[in-house]
Amino acid sequence: MTHPNEDLVRRGFEAYARGELQGSLADFLSPDVVWHAPGRGPLAGDHAGLEAVAAYVARVVGLSGRTHRMEVHDVLANDDHVVVLHSARAERGGKQMDLNALHLFHLRDGKVTEVWTVHHDLYAWDDFWS
Repeated sequence: MTHPNEDLVRRGFEAYARGELQGSLADFLSPDVVWHAPGRGPLAGDHAGLEAVAAYVARVVGLSGRTHRMEVHDVLANDDHVVVLHSARAERGGKQMDLNALHLFHLRDGKVTEVWTVHHDLYAWDDFWS
């Protein structure tokens, strides 16, 4: 049996893989969600609110020409947090990205309220999107 927060986050990853996440962000995210994207590249920064997070996700999808994929390796969950260990892959402008990464989700009342993204090679992440 899995934790309900794990189920919620896994459903979000599955929706993203199907290209359906943008239309259903409100099913997963609190209206006041904040997504912290690392680095100094064009995706970096704190994206606050559903509209800003939707725009962030749209930029990831658009800049990668819909090639961005995440392969989930493991999910750790409790009542307040979910950690997803995954590989992030994409192609863009002749570049290829293949990075180990994690997402740390903070949840409240069955919705994600804050997300931190971490990549094992931040320089490669920034270079790929720049």
